[in-house]
Amino acid sequence: MSAHRAGPETQPVDVAGLADAVITEVERAVVGKRAMLELVMTGLLADGHVLIEDVPGVAKTLTARSLATVTGLGFSRIQFTPDLIPSDLTGSIVPGPDDRPVFAPGPLFANLVLGDEINRSPSKTQAAALEAMEERQITVDGRSHPLPRPFFLLATQNPIETEGTYPLPEAQLDRFLLRVGVGYPAPDDERELLRRRVERGAEQPELRAVASPAQVLAMQRAVELVSAGPDVIDYVVAIVEATRDHPSLEIGASPRGGLALLRGARARAALEGRTFATPTDVKSLAGAVLAHRLVLRTEAWVRGVREDQVVAECLETVPTPETLTERDVEAAAIRSATVDSAPDAGKG
Repeated sequence: MSAHRAGPETQPVDVAGLADAVITEVERAVVGKRAMLELVMTGLLADGHVLIEDVPGVAKTLTARSLATVTGLGFSRIQFTPDLIPSDLTGSIVPGPDDRPVFAPGPLFANLVLGDEINRSPSKTQAAALEAMEERQITVDGRSHPLPRPFFLLATQNPIETEGTYPLPEAQLDRFLLRVGVGYPAPDDERELLRRRVERGAEQPELRAVASPAQVLAMQRAVELVSAGPDVIDYVVAIVEATRDHPSLEIGASPRGGLALLRGARARAALEGRTFATPTDVKSLAGAVLAHRLVLRTEAWVRGVREDQVVAECLETVPTPETLTERDVEAAAIRSATVDSAPDAGKG
């Protein structure tokens, strides 16, 4: 187990070390994708869900498996196919001892659930995950069954193969805190990937657990202690309002989108060991948090406008508020400590 500590009294400044240890260990399997892994970790810390959208073979599934191993989270994989029905996800009532009906949990009853190619199943099956994502419970035959905590759904989909797929409706897309891409590795990273494969003599590296489910929950609680000042809140509101007024959009970000952006910003601050969120945290996550929540006008879609481009334009038009940076705070703390430790400090 890692030497990094995270327990019931975990503070935001304690999160960075353990989160970095988790990401570093996952990087032994997922090479050269630190930025993507930080986004996925941000989603986990914020107690949200993440949609990874990219072409096959770029380590989407590997990312989920590796994260589960390194955090000690119970893992299950759901391969979404056209013949999948809701009870295949949630579980069902089956005959038990003495023929009494009992509930047999489905694969959603795990800490980290990989929904592989989630757009391959009909909307009714996709919707079976909605209650799990939002309420952290499953209702079968009128009875609710709580899911284990933490509960993290990491879904994937392939954006280039649309034949035989069922696009996620806006109501379900809105439940994902972040939508991220992976992208192809840089040549040096791909060379390193191949070199490691030859050296280890096995398909996958053996990863070790550096955290536990209890530590993940402690880090999530620590995120709730991260402050967000009026400048950060006003900045979130201004960005959300800008999407609602953008001429290329039929529907802008909802209040849930603003809440998600604030949650993500506070989690990013904790990931960097800070006790406060800044406008930079908001700006860096705006595309990943808001783009999948927007609905383009038909004419904009025909012109090839993308939702992330719209978010980028909104960020250009909304002034970034001036606020204290982490370096400013550290400098102020050093100056204060210097004054307090001076021999004659406090003497008249």
